[in-house]
Amino acid sequence: MAMTTQLDVVSAEAEIFSGRVEFLQVTGWEGELGILPGHAPLLTRLKPGMVKLRKQHGEEEVFYLSGGVLEVQPGTVTVLADTVIRADEIDEVSANEAKRRAEEHIANPGADFDYAQAARELAKSIAQLKVAQYSRNKIG
Repeated sequence: MAMTTQLDVVSAEAEIFSGRVEFLQVTGWEGELGILPGHAPLLTRLKPGMVKLRKQHGEEEVFYLSGGVLEVQPGTVTVLADTVIRADEIDEVSANEAKRRAEEHIANPGADFDYAQAARELAKSIAQLKVAQYSRNKIG
């Protein structure tokens, strides 16, 4: 039987996942992080991106995360985020539209243009599309 650790994924709205996992992968501020049972304590910021986890009996689950914080303590891992969306609940039409709008704002900046905000919106929409595509390819 594989070793596991307790994982809690919580958004501002609700607890999204709580259970035993064999593995967790998230996008940290400095790059990709893989968390296994027994990982050293860690506290780090997370970028918008994919959260992949392998549950206790091998089933994989995938989420989009808007960014947030990861805390690893002995025996427990917590992911706190403003927004977490299950891969199968991502609205690809809306994500494509948000991506198009952000790209348009960057290409044609107006007087009240906020580059940082446009870049954040672009990163979020691209991350959502990648999560949806990964999930679709994994299933299909």
